[in-house]
Amino acid sequence: MVLEESDSELAAGDTAPDFELEGTDGDTYALESFSDAEALLVVFTCNHCPYAKAKFDLLNELADEYDDVAVVGINPNDAAEYPEDDLETMREYVEDGTIRYDAYLRDESQDVADAYGAVCTPDPFLFERTDGTFRLAYHGRLDDALNPEDEPTRFHVREAIDAILAGESVDLEWQPSQGCSIKWTDR
Repeated sequence: MVLEESDSELAAGDTAPDFELEGTDGDTYALESFSDAEALLVVFTCNHCPYAKAKFDLLNELADEYDDVAVVGINPNDAAEYPEDDLETMREYVEDGTIRYDAYLRDESQDVADAYGAVCTPDPFLFERTDGTFRLAYHGRLDDALNPEDEPTRFHVREAIDAILAGESVDLEWQPSQGCSIKWTDR
């Protein structure tokens, strides 16, 4: 496990890079799949990292609580080296209720993680839909619990979502998320 901090090249207002990825349900998803949502939370995550696992419950809660927000997990890790991150195990996590996001997608080629500039798991990107386009409103920590065993006292992502849904700008300092490094196949 290599601890990394998020550091994307995407800036506030940038358009979300499009994708076409297989979900655990066998369907293919793209940005337009979530066009009815007011906001889109894309979180690069995985099954094996203790930092990512520590955020499963929070992401499940967000997916349950916010009807106007699509919560999408994308797993880009090299499944040959980390078999727990393969699509079949992802499906098991969804089937047994461990993961209940709006969609859990597999980035086998790792092109999507690269396009977003994702570095670690979890690495969250929150987009606001403006004039039919998802634009980056927040990239940073989900909450203030930086270690898997810590209990959060502040939920940055909830503050950002609430601001978007209230029609306000997200007024948060973008502090980097931290977690295990993405397991790249060729880097």
